[in-house]
Amino acid sequence: MLKIGLTGGIASGKSVVGEMFVALGAQLVQADKISHALMQPGEVIYDEVVRCFGREILNADGTVNRSRLAEIVFAGPSAGQSGPRIEELNRIVHPAVIRRENEWMEEVSRKDPQAVAIVEAALLLEAGGAGRYDSLVLVTCGEAQRVARFAARQKIDLEAARKEVARRMAAQWSEDKKAEAADFIIDNSGPLEQTRSQVQHLWQKFRPGTSLTTGTTR
Repeated sequence: MLKIGLTGGIASGKSVVGEMFVALGAQLVQADKISHALMQPGEVIYDEVVRCFGREILNADGTVNRSRLAEIVFAGPSAGQSGPRIEELNRIVHPAVIRRENEWMEEVSRKDPQAVAIVEAALLLEAGGAGRYDSLVLVTCGEAQRVARFAARQKIDLEAARKEVARRMAAQWSEDKKAEAADFIIDNSGPLEQTRSQVQHLWQKFRPGTSLTTGTTR
C-alpha cells in the first residue's frame, strides 16, 4: 500500500485536491474530521480541551464551538503565555489524531494491499508526521486566492479574511519550508481544470507498479 500525506496552508484547496484523488480511486481520511470526532462530548480529548480552554468554548448543547476555540488559540498570548495557544491545543489533539490515522491506514492496508491511502492534514509537517508516509504532496495557492476563498467560506469581508489568514498562517510553517519538505507540489491558484490535470498527472505516479520521482506537477 502507498501512504500519501496531503497538506497545505489554510484555504489552499487541500480538500478539493483530496476529492479529486478519491474520484480517481484513492482512499482518503481527513485529520480535521478525526479531530472533530475526538472533541465530541464523552471523548477524553474533549474533557482535556475544555479543562484547558474553559467552558466558554462550548455551545449551549455542550459541543465545542470550533470558531470560538479558534479565536482563543490563534489570539495573542494570555497571562503566563509567551505566544498564541495553538501549540497547547496541538499537544492535546495531535497524538490522538495520529493514532487514529495510523489505525485507519492499517485497516485500509488489510482490506487492499494495493491501495493508495491519503491522509489530509493541514498541520501534517508541524506535527512531525512526514516520516509516516511514502510521499508528501503540498497544495499551494496565491495569497489573493487564499484570502478570497477564506472570506467566502467564513462569510466575512476581504479585509477581515486577510487579517485572519495572516494570523493563522503565522502559527504554521511557511510555504517555503513546507515546499522544501514536500515530494510533490500542486499549484491550486488557477482554474479547477488546471488543478485536476496536475492531480491526474500525479495519480499516474501513485498507481501500483510505478516509481515515484519528486517535483512540481504541471
